[in-house]
Amino acid sequence: MQEALDELVRLLALEPIEVNIFRGQSTDETRQRVFGGQVAAQALVAAARTVEDAGRLVHSLHAYFLRPGNPTAPILYEVDRLRDGRSFSTRRVVAIQHGRAIFNLQASFHISEPGPDHQLTMPAGVPAPEDLPDFATRMAPYREQFGDLLDRPRPIDLRYVDGDSLSRKGERSDSQRVWLRADGELPDDPVVHACLITYASDMTLLDTTVRPFGLAWDTHGIQMASLDHAMWFHRPFRADEWLLYDQVAVSSGSARGLAGGTIFTRDGRLAVSVVQEGLARVSG
Repeated sequence: MQEALDELVRLLALEPIEVNIFRGQSTDETRQRVFGGQVAAQALVAAARTVEDAGRLVHSLHAYFLRPGNPTAPILYEVDRLRDGRSFSTRRVVAIQHGRAIFNLQASFHISEPGPDHQLTMPAGVPAPEDLPDFATRMAPYREQFGDLLDRPRPIDLRYVDGDSLSRKGERSDSQRVWLRADGELPDDPVVHACLITYASDMTLLDTTVRPFGLAWDTHGIQMASLDHAMWFHRPFRADEWLLYDQVAVSSGSARGLAGGTIFTRDGRLAVSVVQEGLARVSG
């Protein structure tokens, strides 16, 4: 699994081709479109690499998915250095393919400052990740549906607390919880950890919006795609250590679904908050 994780880290190591311009690639050309978490993570890398003060870490990002990305073509990331103040730096990034914007992101970076501390409490009574099945074990009953994908090494180890979306079809719920971590060791660079969690945060959140109807991503006649994505980074964490992603369906209507998530470290610190709206169009 370390090899798969190393490949993902290399994917996020963008090629600088001009001042404030970076080029990224996709590795999985079997997809119909580029995974949204990949574009968001690469855009955050581009923004972070233009913040010269290493003490300024990302504390928030807001992004819009504009067009599907082509996984067979490189993506250009153009960074606009909007502001460098005494405590904050703000960057805007536009991802471009074939001369058209497919994604934009605005991110803010902040130096560490002292202040009062408060957070939501981590859910209690959650099984340990070691007691839950990994992807290959969990999806073994669906081998025919997944084919070779079932045995492919995965950079993110994702373990469902309450059962995966396929096994829960027909069961109505407004939430789901997963343990996740980068499956291997990462360098100490906090930018890498923030970008890995940005990537992983898009893997399950939109699925939560159809849980109230007992549906899953493979339901016949369902069309799902990320529209926008926002994250707030509260406290230090490592993406290669277990994190609990507690997700809830907030609203569904007008063929759109909104979901929110909180990501906790294993010792109970609230590390990241996430909100995402996506297309959730159901026909037939």
